[in-house]
Amino acid sequence: MEALIPVINKLQDVFNTVGADIIQLPQIVVVGTQSSGKSSVLESLVGRDLLPRGTGVVTRRPLILQLVHVSPEDGRKTAGDENDPATWKNPRHLSKEIDAEEWGKFLHTKNKIYTDFDEIRQEIENETERISGNNKGISPEPIHLKIFSANVVNLTLVDLPGMTKVPVGDQPKDIELQIRELILQFISNPNSIILAVTAANTDMATSEALKIAREVDPDGRRTLAVITKLDLMDAGTDAMDVLLGRVIPVKLGIIGVVNRSQLDINNKKSVADSIRDEYGFLQKKYPSLANRNGTKYLARTLNRLLMHHIRDCLPELKTRINVLAAQYQSLLNSYGEPVEDKSATLLQLITKFATEYCNTIEGTAKYIETSELCGGARICYIFHETFGRTLESVDPLGGLNTIDILTAIRNATGPRPALFVPEVSFELLVKRQIKRLEEPSLRCVELVHEEMQRIIQHCSNYSTQELLRFPKLHDAIVEVVTCLLRRRLPVTNEMVHNLVAIELAYINTKHPDFADACGLMNNNIEEQRRNRLARELPSAVQRDKAASGAGDTAQEPGTGNWRGMLKPSKAEEASAEEKSKPAAALPASPQKGHAVNLLDVPVPVARKLSAREQRDCEVIERLIKSYFLIVRKNIQDSVPKAVMHFLVNHVKDTLQSELVGQLYKSLLLDELLTESEDMAQRRKEAADMLKALQRASQIIAEIRETHLW
Repeated sequence: MEALIPVINKLQDVFNTVGADIIQLPQIVVVGTQSSGKSSVLESLVGRDLLPRGTGVVTRRPLILQLVHVSPEDGRKTAGDENDPATWKNPRHLSKEIDAEEWGKFLHTKNKIYTDFDEIRQEIENETERISGNNKGISPEPIHLKIFSANVVNLTLVDLPGMTKVPVGDQPKDIELQIRELILQFISNPNSIILAVTAANTDMATSEALKIAREVDPDGRRTLAVITKLDLMDAGTDAMDVLLGRVIPVKLGIIGVVNRSQLDINNKKSVADSIRDEYGFLQKKYPSLANRNGTKYLARTLNRLLMHHIRDCLPELKTRINVLAAQYQSLLNSYGEPVEDKSATLLQLITKFATEYCNTIEGTAKYIETSELCGGARICYIFHETFGRTLESVDPLGGLNTIDILTAIRNATGPRPALFVPEVSFELLVKRQIKRLEEPSLRCVELVHEEMQRIIQHCSNYSTQELLRFPKLHDAIVEVVTCLLRRRLPVTNEMVHNLVAIELAYINTKHPDFADACGLMNNNIEEQRRNRLARELPSAVQRDKAASGAGDTAQEPGTGNWRGMLKPSKAEEASAEEKSKPAAALPASPQKGHAVNLLDVPVPVARKLSAREQRDCEVIERLIKSYFLIVRKNIQDSVPKAVMHFLVNHVKDTLQSELVGQLYKSLLLDELLTESEDMAQRRKEAADMLKALQRASQIIAEIRETHLW
């Protein structure tokens, strides 16, 4: 299992090269409040002074510290593959010898070797100031440092800025929130172990480190507590209850350590001397717990926890890497290969787009939309649902009332009263109604045009992803297809307009359907007339008898029975109405010798229609309705056919030739096949990430099952 930590270090190196944090690798994250002794604990684990020290915020960037154990008998070491134990055992692998027992390397300085740990500390300070500035601000960008030594165990630790409450100096006002978000970013990783550092001279119940650890790890399965500054507790108190877990239990355990004081650091007290003094202090104050506390026990515990944690995470890690590798391979394929033969590529893309466009209309496209109707299905819906329902909702007699019909009949008769309903009035009115079908027909053309425009975007997004690589080619194709559609729109509109004009040009009253309707209607009217006469006959006979008995009027023989059956003329009705009106309503009689202005005589606006007027209106209404339905049926059938022929099918047939004719030109090749600025960069990033994932998969595959136990 010792080989597992170098494996994780290898994986970290692999992913650091591509600058991505997509894989959540197992690591130990050190969390604590400001000046609680986090950096001191790390230095004790390393055994050397390497971290910046001082008061206030010292750690202002995450420090990812990889401790690599090297064999002590290898006096001269290498800068080859530091994570490979074979490098240290086989002299043939030596690529660059280092005459030192301990040294460090930074990721940002590439292969530069640091044997002086003061230089390492200075480099950490310089790198921190380079990103975070020389004030007290923090940065989430980590510093990667590797330490090679015979005095360390294999560990991967992350030192984070200490939690603070009040901004100091020129720190931003939200410094507390920034640090909290930075800490949560690292400890939210489910594969991390949280090392919660708390000073012994504070109440453990107020520990910010344990509080934030519980937010992401409520069960405490990956939290280990470290109690620092055991030697600084008040006289008469000890940390026995805390170390035994009686105050706050922690599943992975609680380990106490003693750090160097600032005076010890100033006096250059070595870490080795500090560890020896720590052991003496624990033997004196906590003899029963001395073997389960201290820096050395902490290092062994962390090493054991990390190894077991890596072992548990490895299967899931392997699956995650394989899934990501497949995803990045697919992404790289979508970006396509760099263009070599531009002429063939252009022709291929044009042909593919034209084919995909036609297939979308036909319903045979590779990518079928499931969320909404698209392409040919949408056009069918426009024809039979939208357009069909709109025509059916048009009222045959909409906008016509009885007065309009009567006025049209009277205007058509001229100065002579009509014995029959004039045909001119029927034609005049029915044309007016047919004209109303033109607007929905033109709207149908517009909707189909919009849908065909929308198919362009559909093909670009779903079907021909290669077009997204070449934005200029995409724009050019969209422009050509849009122009083609725009050119066909007036032609189609004119044809639809002509279809309505054709119906208006000749009102065919001999149409078979119309003739049948007329015959049926005449029969109905004749039957209604006989019924009405039959109802009026008895009352008419009684009126005639009463009139002859009184001797008011002299009747010719044989005519009395018919007078009641004949309808009074309009003049008689008008005189009867005038007689029935009260005298006050009549205009004053003109005096003798004064001119009479007939236009001043008021015309009754609303009056009861005579039986003949009512019959004439009914005839016209039924004729209009019958003929209108015939025309509507014709329009409903012919408009979709015209749109398909003049717009849809024409575009389908000429699209490819139009695209080739407009775009397939040697002068346009370089311009059209220019990739978007970020496409080459994205392809490179995807290729690098895929390479890293394949390398990571290879590293994990090298682990034998025996390594896990």
